[in-house]
Amino acid sequence: MAWFQIRIRSLFQVVAMGKRGKKAGGGKQNGGGGSWGEDAKMENEAFEKYYKAVGIVSEAEWDEFWASLKVILPTTFRVTGSRATAQELNSIIKEQHVPSLKGVEFEGQVVQPPRQLPWYPDGLGWQLDVSKSALRKTPEFKRFHNFLVYETEVGNISRQEAVSMIPPLLLDVQPHHTVIDMCAAPGSKTAQLLEALHANDTAVEASIPSGLLIANDTDNKRAHMLVHQSSRLPSPVLMVTNLDASIYPRIQTPSGKMQFDRILCDVPCSGDGTMRKNFGIWKSWTVMNGNGLHGLQLRILIRAMNLLKPGGRLVYSTCSMNPVENEAVIAAALKKFPHFELLDVSTSLPELKRRPGLSTWRPAVNREMDTSFSSYADFIESLPENKRSETKIQATHWPPPDVEQLNLERCLRIYPHLQNTGAFFVAVLHRKPKPEVQSSSAPKRSADAVSESSAGAESSSKKQKTGETMDEDPRVPAQADDDEPAEKPGKVSTFKELPYVFLSEGSKHLEQAIADLQIKPSFPSTNLFVRNPDGEALRHIYLCNDAVRQVLAHNDFARLRLISAGVRVFNRQESGVKTELHGRNRFRFLTEGVPSVLPHVDESRIVTANLDTLRVFMRLYYPVYGEFSSLMKEIFAGLETGSYLMRVEPSEHVGISLKHALVLPIWKSTASVALMLDKKAKSALSLRLWGEDVTPAAPSKTVKTQTETAQDDEAEVAEEGNDDGPSEPVSE
Repeated sequence: MAWFQIRIRSLFQVVAMGKRGKKAGGGKQNGGGGSWGEDAKMENEAFEKYYKAVGIVSEAEWDEFWASLKVILPTTFRVTGSRATAQELNSIIKEQHVPSLKGVEFEGQVVQPPRQLPWYPDGLGWQLDVSKSALRKTPEFKRFHNFLVYETEVGNISRQEAVSMIPPLLLDVQPHHTVIDMCAAPGSKTAQLLEALHANDTAVEASIPSGLLIANDTDNKRAHMLVHQSSRLPSPVLMVTNLDASIYPRIQTPSGKMQFDRILCDVPCSGDGTMRKNFGIWKSWTVMNGNGLHGLQLRILIRAMNLLKPGGRLVYSTCSMNPVENEAVIAAALKKFPHFELLDVSTSLPELKRRPGLSTWRPAVNREMDTSFSSYADFIESLPENKRSETKIQATHWPPPDVEQLNLERCLRIYPHLQNTGAFFVAVLHRKPKPEVQSSSAPKRSADAVSESSAGAESSSKKQKTGETMDEDPRVPAQADDDEPAEKPGKVSTFKELPYVFLSEGSKHLEQAIADLQIKPSFPSTNLFVRNPDGEALRHIYLCNDAVRQVLAHNDFARLRLISAGVRVFNRQESGVKTELHGRNRFRFLTEGVPSVLPHVDESRIVTANLDTLRVFMRLYYPVYGEFSSLMKEIFAGLETGSYLMRVEPSEHVGISLKHALVLPIWKSTASVALMLDKKAKSALSLRLWGEDVTPAAPSKTVKTQTETAQDDEAEVAEEGNDDGPSEPVSE
């Protein structure tokens, strides 16, 4: 069994909402949110007229397509693929839960059991067509629902819309890749990218990949939400930034400016592909939303293309069906960059039903849904001369004259009636490798340098608040010649994050942590850092890999608006420490850092136990030694007070079989021991192993111990272990 993720965060409750709300002028004015009800009017004449005119589906299948938009979207989830427990958990679903859910009736109708998504790799994607009422009121489904909730909270299952799973799969991320998710919130796709980077994780240890992942979002609150969401798979390779994707700055490394192997652009969009769950779009949809976002989408894509390494891969996606937001953006970008091409991914995910991208369309130029103009020139000619300079409609809204050469049919269009999903658009771009270098005395003016100047545009965050506001012309200013995009004038920085300071080799706190926890010399201690201006380990110590260290060491963290990096591994324990510790600063293992630290922990710091011992920890928060077997009582009594790791070996207990080892952090006190898992993590583990929750309610924070003999230091540590707060410090 893979290492057990303990830190609990908010669920991925709404993980595939597109980039709506603040991201795309959503909220109430754009029809986001709401709930299905009898009074919901699922009709929009303008929507129907426009998409019939565009011809997104054939006339023969229009009725089926139209009807599918009015059916509530099923629940989908996936078993996280980077965990060694993935197939074991999948087996539990298939062999224990699915059989028990067959033939279940609710209100006189048979409820379908969960089924696997046929196209998702290794059968790890699932679909559940069950109403909330059936989940709550049917005992069989209620048990399964509890299982899903707890496994989701500990990060072994991710609730995510099916079509939202597609872009990361087509990006083909490997552990050595440098990756950036340009518009990452709410984080479901970011989690998939992290899983791909950690594909080499073993049963009890997390690998430290050589690559890195930057998750970016322009909205500060959503960027902080990324920190919480990504903590479900804590990683030393993750960084979270809070920048406008359309002017994302170059990152310096010792070898020069960083270029990425893989880039995901899941851009802000009108979100009309989410109508099956965001019913408010039926009322608020207007073609001007997509027209207004076209320029922003193009600027983000152009910036991403400049950041991509030759030979690299970029995935552009939206949850919109509008070609102005999709093929028009791709076509304009390809015309600007002839060294890019669309990849043919028709053989990837072979069971996924799709339609080819469009090569012909006519944008609607006004609210009256006028799609009569076959070209931009015709449209401009129709306007009075004094109005031509005022229009926000641009030539890039139409297909270019040589559109056939761009292979737009290689784009993927996913429609609801094909496999009972939402609607989605995906394009996979490849940057051709550089040709052989040829000497030339002519001054060099690369396409990259020219295009990156397009970043001098108006703030995308301003665009996101008004979906109907038309973007300015995304064309490049002639004088722009700098590789670095221009920052927007007059913008006052509100960045107030703490700095990242690496611990020096002679740091007393570093040496104390290494000694206290018996860390081997093989541990990459040079990659440990803290989050405070003085560089002292006042509380937490973080770990990153070499790639992240290079970024932190060669860039101003405030310029990157870096709000999170690496993973917490150690915590300094001060208050509550008894005299028996001789006044030393006591460090303990932090649960999210255990997988990264485990390969470097001396065996003398690891306690071997079995399922019987684990069940004692499940039943009691602070069991005294007498609760354990005589052997374990002797082992615990012989340990010095402090932090340890407990390895639960594969074993059986009352018919329950543990197939893989579990490694969990514990705190040993004078007369008792605490397992450093919070209530939800314990419940999830208990449900998986014993089929029931044997854990007691979480103790009140005013109650320090379960027995009079437990020590104050244990109570404080246990209280921290039950902390469900954010992973980043407010003040350290």
